[in-house]
Amino acid sequence: MSKQDESIRPWGNYEILLDAEYCKVKRIYVKPGQRLSYQYHHKRQEAWTVVSGVARITLDDATEDYKAGETVLIPLGAKHRMANPSDNEIMILIEVQTGTYFGEDDIVRVQDDYDRPEKHTSDVNYPPYEWTDGNENEDSSS
Repeated sequence: MSKQDESIRPWGNYEILLDAEYCKVKRIYVKPGQRLSYQYHHKRQEAWTVVSGVARITLDDATEDYKAGETVLIPLGAKHRMANPSDNEIMILIEVQTGTYFGEDDIVRVQDDYDRPEKHTSDVNYPPYEWTDGNENEDSSS
């Protein structure tokens, strides 16, 4: 069974743990072999702490693997992406955003595996994505 939610993305999903005036905190789940867009932000910086699996993080064109318990700081304006290099395990990461604005429309995509628009805007009605366990069956219907 799958669920539909606005936090479902083609690479996985996220949950908002805290949404305050001073910060936003998300738990991010990245499916095996998937990665987020290469992007930057104008109004926020981020701290990413890996809590499960291995995160392959690219920061301004330098890529490094981080294990559970390790943290990387993403400065304001820095190009960044996270990826899950595993073939079979979900990677989980905690993201803490600080700055002056935390909306999803403060995403400027440099590269995206899923052909989404360069600028994420809140007025665009993105199609909902289905969360699956990675064992999709093309013959099944929902």
